[in-house]
Amino acid sequence: MNERLLQFIWQFQYFNKSQLRVEQGDEIMVVQPGTYNTHQGPDFLNAKVVIGNTTWAGNIEVHVNSSDWQKHSHTGDRNYSNIILHVVWENDAEISCENGSILPMLTLHNLVSKLLIDRFRELMVREAFVPCEAYLPVFNEMKWTGWKERMIIERLQRKSASVLDLLKEANNHWEEVFWWMLARNFGIKVNAVTFELIGKSLPLSVLGRHKNQIHQLEGFLLGQAGLLDTDFSEDYPNLLKKEYLFYQKKYQLKSTFTKPFFLRMRPANFPTVRLAQLAMLIHKSSHLFSKIKETASLVTIKEFLNVTANDYWHYHYLFDEPGEYHPKQLGKQMTENVIINTVIPVLFAYGLFNDDAPVKDKALEWLLELSPETNSITQKWMSFRVTNNNALESQALIELKNNYCSQRRCLECAVGNSILKGR
Repeated sequence: MNERLLQFIWQFQYFNKSQLRVEQGDEIMVVQPGTYNTHQGPDFLNAKVVIGNTTWAGNIEVHVNSSDWQKHSHTGDRNYSNIILHVVWENDAEISCENGSILPMLTLHNLVSKLLIDRFRELMVREAFVPCEAYLPVFNEMKWTGWKERMIIERLQRKSASVLDLLKEANNHWEEVFWWMLARNFGIKVNAVTFELIGKSLPLSVLGRHKNQIHQLEGFLLGQAGLLDTDFSEDYPNLLKKEYLFYQKKYQLKSTFTKPFFLRMRPANFPTVRLAQLAMLIHKSSHLFSKIKETASLVTIKEFLNVTANDYWHYHYLFDEPGEYHPKQLGKQMTENVIINTVIPVLFAYGLFNDDAPVKDKALEWLLELSPETNSITQKWMSFRVTNNNALESQALIELKNNYCSQRRCLECAVGNSILKGR
């Protein structure tokens, strides 16, 4: 037994409540188990119980062993001055209140289903994609829909916290924040941090002055990535290098001190290509986040992002290595990736920050319109017959796996709750 499981058992009253008695012998009836407290102080607040003929209102503390009360130094702590009941798994010590009276104690050891305990232990030790996979699917589609909706809100709120941290860093400049996150997104997972540093090293005020000169924009991005610090045989990279060195000195651009990775990467995702596409996006657009906020159609957003790197890159993935003609268009998959991982989180954070429900709703509606993501996580969920019909469901399933299943938060999960209850 651990304390979190015992809290869970008390919170949902998963024990035999017939003929309950406290250790002191009086009958007890639970009227209200209290509200689970995730902050400092007693485990459950605003509870109500009837002990004998007296109704008590106050807080409840839960421990595996009654002696934990002393170990945790609760005696004399004002936070625990209004405890009306001590709920324990094992009674190994009698606890007195500060005034000398005996604290009422309820022992649950013999009142809880062995099946619940066994299933919890199994979930905690089982080595699998998700601990409960042997019991899936336990939900009907309606319950899964409700839980996925909870997961996507949690995911967007969590991402919003990161966006709002960036907003402070950017002195409340939403366009700058959007630019930083856009740059990070173009770096995909491998080069995300490096691309974000590149974005932060190039203020929009600087890029805006040169937005009509694509070779200057490429020079800025590729130069700050450290990809122009060599001698080239072709004219175009030498032009970019010349432009970059001039403006680096003019604007006193600080190096990011890190270069992007190319190893074990598909050519279409080479940082040279992604930076060239990012330069073209800057070239084609202005005040992009403001336009996104005002746009109702997801199709229009995709048109904003539908860019192809300039002509040099039709024949190149790397400098000085010409190849066959292949236009470097951003592509449907990457476009939707940018919408899912940049457009929607920033838009939702903006709605949250400004208490603008329609903006938040728009972000959720766009997720519903986007194709489902296909990756190792979503494919595994689908193998358990859990549906993945759109990007909202994909993001929800990723959140569930990464922030619940992988962290064994089964007691906080609706699926885990259902399994532990045996339903």
